[in-house]
Amino acid sequence: MALVLLHCRENNKAHNTDEISVDRLIVRRGKPFLLTLQMKTADMSALDKLEFTVQTGLQASEALRTKAMFRISPAGLANNLWNASIQEKTVSSVTLSVSSPAEACIGEYSLRIKTASSFTCDNKFILLFNPWCSDDSVYIPQESDRREYVMNEHGLLYIGSSDYIFPKTWTFGQFEQDIVDICLKLMDRNLKCLRNKEEDYSARSSPIYVSRVLCAMINAQDDGGVIVGNWDDDFSDGTVPTSWNNSVEILRKWARNYNSVKYGQCWVFAAVLCTVLRCVGIPTRVVTNFQSAHDTDGNLVIDQYRAESGRVLENDSVWNFHVWVEAWMRRPDLSGDFYDGWQVVDPTPQETSNGLYCCGPAPVKAVLEGHVDVKYDVPFVFAEVNADIVNWKILSNGSKIMLNSDTCEVGQNISTKMVGMDKRSDITASYKYTEGTEKERQVYKEAVKRGTKPLSNTPNSPPGSRNLQLKLVEVSKSINGKDINLSLVLNNSNQASKKLQIHLLAQVMLYNGVPGAIIWTEDPETLLLSSKEMSIPIQIAYPRYATLLGRNIIRVNAIVTDLDNNGISYHTEKDIVPENPKLTITTKGMAYPGSEMTAEVVFENPVSMVLTDCKVTVSGSGLLVDVQETNLPSIKPNTRIRVLVPFVPYKAGARQLVANFNCNLFTDINTSITVDVKPAHIATRV
Repeated sequence: MALVLLHCRENNKAHNTDEISVDRLIVRRGKPFLLTLQMKTADMSALDKLEFTVQTGLQASEALRTKAMFRISPAGLANNLWNASIQEKTVSSVTLSVSSPAEACIGEYSLRIKTASSFTCDNKFILLFNPWCSDDSVYIPQESDRREYVMNEHGLLYIGSSDYIFPKTWTFGQFEQDIVDICLKLMDRNLKCLRNKEEDYSARSSPIYVSRVLCAMINAQDDGGVIVGNWDDDFSDGTVPTSWNNSVEILRKWARNYNSVKYGQCWVFAAVLCTVLRCVGIPTRVVTNFQSAHDTDGNLVIDQYRAESGRVLENDSVWNFHVWVEAWMRRPDLSGDFYDGWQVVDPTPQETSNGLYCCGPAPVKAVLEGHVDVKYDVPFVFAEVNADIVNWKILSNGSKIMLNSDTCEVGQNISTKMVGMDKRSDITASYKYTEGTEKERQVYKEAVKRGTKPLSNTPNSPPGSRNLQLKLVEVSKSINGKDINLSLVLNNSNQASKKLQIHLLAQVMLYNGVPGAIIWTEDPETLLLSSKEMSIPIQIAYPRYATLLGRNIIRVNAIVTDLDNNGISYHTEKDIVPENPKLTITTKGMAYPGSEMTAEVVFENPVSMVLTDCKVTVSGSGLLVDVQETNLPSIKPNTRIRVLVPFVPYKAGARQLVANFNCNLFTDINTSITVDVKPAHIATRV
């Protein structure tokens, strides 16, 4: 029997997969790889009779392109078929260059070679998408983009609100050795594969198909996928979503017994999908949309209702932020190449798409131009970034009065990590034209025309003469653990004085737009003189919101009624996201693979209350095999704690060590440090 040498280390390095493994063959489609056959002399003299068979999946067939049989062809022969050519020959061995088509199905393959006298045993290898290959539909031209969107195992997610944007460090870890196997298992367990394995394996040539099935498998809604979503306050039978900072831990937990992991919210779903898509070779980035609309009836209008007191009622929701991913690919299923490039893929289970909880791939260019009749799920994404808002006041008799409308609030500061830098890149202009411009309104009307819902006949402005301006202003930066100070500023542009009834209310809002507890109210009356401005101070004491925040915000509402002008009402609101206290992390020791190092995490309790249920987690791809958790029963007021975490780096290169702190009052305090792990051969010289 002939012996096959797969040259795993050399091939994987050439295919940018050596970060995954150098012990098994993992290559990218459309690029040759080398193998050496050691054979009998008789077989060496009959190389033209060598017959190669590669196949993936069950019941593989040439008709479905999951199987190919081929022979040696002349070197340099260019075609889009599996082929092999001779690179080097000795008396007892021949080195061959084997090429796969740039549109081959991805997955695990077996390779068998028939010689003149025998067969080789089956040799396994994994084939991935190839963003370095110009013929591959995931090809992305810039090497800097490939380094960021395929190779980078660490990144930043953006959370908070449009006025308070915070980075959250995340370990994607797509090149941890077992992650590629977990990704393949995810594809094998998707519902389409379970219904028709042959067609599913054949469809894995398309990143459009692969991104959709993996998107559906990230959430557990209908297919036993990776993560269970939970937007309530009870996480007692699972992990609080804000505690996660590492996709690897979540994927491994799912893969142990294929039970869905509790719990996740949008940034967790998106970060895990980013890991999976990067692992299989699709360039991917995590994107945050601030003031993200969830249009439940598809009319591109978000109706928001308030009681006369200002209390927010249940309605169409506008999330403080929503996180999805963009995946880079061509769209041959659509006309021409206009829609090629970044595609929105959203694994958070909000609405179904063709019967499954997934969203996309939706071309970002289609969203920009209002082409909501383009697949997949463009209307939903368009509304998330460009719906109009109408605010209503519900009277005690059940009738409603329009307070105002806003065409600019939805879809702000759309953010992703900058290429090669730990900074925020604002990509709003790729989703929408500048708010308030004629072009933006033209696109909105184009979306309505192409959509299935009629244009809302809501008036652009409420009735009556409007000559009172109001706004809420922060007096000082809001810090979690301290009182919050604001002012309601009123300006009367009328020549007559105004008697005003004011309803002030502060309410916790869950980050997904669902109203929570009311924490403060005040209902003053005042006389505002003609052509004058006045400020009304607002103070929200820390104990009122201490136990209620988490990943939520405080929404301060003001409804002002002009008692001298037919009871005309005015409305303004402001979202407050108090800044969390700082967490620091440092390291000690020489950074080489196999060397012993220590991380020190420091946190100081800044409030006059005892913190309970405290937990510090530390993780880092290439630095710690498993996430390290340290539980602390309590931290007294004004007390500083230090947590020491020993670790041994196992991969060279710039690695991110990430620390998280959570307790009963503070959640998702996050920090990181870069550890530059020198190669092992340098360590031997020191």
